[in-house]
Amino acid sequence: MITRGKKILVVDDEENLRHMMQIILSREGYDVAVAEDGLRALERVQRERIDLVLCDIRMPKMDGLAFLREMPHEEGRPIIIMMSAYGTIETAVSAMKMGAYDYISKPFQPDEVILTIKKAFEHQSLREENRELKRRLSENTASSVEMIGESPPMRRLRTLIRRVAKYDSTILITGESGTGKELVAKEIHARGGRNVHPFVPINCAALPENLLESELFGFRKGAFTDAKADKKGLIEEADGGTLFLDEIGDLPLSVQVKLLRFLQEGRIRKIGDVAEVDVDVRVIAATNQDLERAVAEKRFRKDLYFRLNVIQIHVPPLRERLEDLPLLAEHFIKKYATRHKKTIQGVDPAVFEIFMDYPWKGNIRELENAVERAVLLADGGVIRVSDLPEGLMRQRDRDESGAESPLTLKEARRKMEKEMIQRVLRITGGNKKEAADALGITLRSLQYKVKEYRINI
Repeated sequence: MITRGKKILVVDDEENLRHMMQIILSREGYDVAVAEDGLRALERVQRERIDLVLCDIRMPKMDGLAFLREMPHEEGRPIIIMMSAYGTIETAVSAMKMGAYDYISKPFQPDEVILTIKKAFEHQSLREENRELKRRLSENTASSVEMIGESPPMRRLRTLIRRVAKYDSTILITGESGTGKELVAKEIHARGGRNVHPFVPINCAALPENLLESELFGFRKGAFTDAKADKKGLIEEADGGTLFLDEIGDLPLSVQVKLLRFLQEGRIRKIGDVAEVDVDVRVIAATNQDLERAVAEKRFRKDLYFRLNVIQIHVPPLRERLEDLPLLAEHFIKKYATRHKKTIQGVDPAVFEIFMDYPWKGNIRELENAVERAVLLADGGVIRVSDLPEGLMRQRDRDESGAESPLTLKEARRKMEKEMIQRVLRITGGNKKEAADALGITLRSLQYKVKEYRINI
């Protein structure tokens, strides 16, 4: 509740009013303090944590407007609500310009004061949430990596990335194909101390064994038939930065031996060379395979596995973070509409119904491909079911004549959000606290959305 732990200071030279407000506000659950003038009020604000000040305008020693002038305007100062029996529009405007949140004229009803105070705290809470969202947006923008989502799994993933990015330890990223393991690696690189140096990725499954070794370690002129000049390997290209080894489970055993030696000694030897070169890189590997099983089947070296698996980060599949789907879909719609110079004004509600029911075995990559196709095929500025890939179609034919009207992107996101809240509330048996935790939002935010969407529990 908003009242819990909130402290209010009532400032008025009338003892009866101070006493009355102390009783009324204490009944509402607030911690209430009192002061008889502006000077005493300033002293209390300086030595105590005060969340809100209810202050009279006319008082001896220091009046309300003088008190307002003396109050610091830094972030985190108390909310100030003014009150006076001699209220004029000019006084109210002056008080608001000087930083007061609101203004109440005496005499007033207790309910009027209580409602004003509650609105003030709600306004403060929304401003704090807005500041937090801006901070997160700033962090995401700074890294230039598109890690989209506010679900609990994504928030846990971001926290882990922040904790490990500053260290140089080897990291193994696991997760299904298409979950965004390379994005995670880029985010770690962007947040670490090596971000001014190269991020060099290589897909270990994309090259044959003989080419993979030369690509990683480089070669000297004449080392083999086509070696017409010296060539740096990707490990050396990444010197000072980060080497990202994608699909590490497909690395041939012969190359695994050389990679292990490099990880242990920090030196490489190019093909056809007798000298070794010191190279300083952070290695991040990724796989969609079960490497412990690969070790048991002798397809992957145990010592290399332990060397790579110093810190393991698991990237959740899309089906475990469906609450992020509206944000992801909206992002990809805007991205490909801009890229292909298309105007997308709305989305058929049935499209999001299909998205929610689909298993997404290809994860984020599959969603992105589906959205790009839909944007390209969309006619009249509206994405419809017929624009989706065949694999996403429902097995039954839709009666288009009975379909709902197209939604704007904002409306489509609201629809998805409502459906997600309803689903989680059903799972938790209507327990709002558990549902809020599962959705990754505050209980107050959930209560607001339940009321906004008229969700019956």
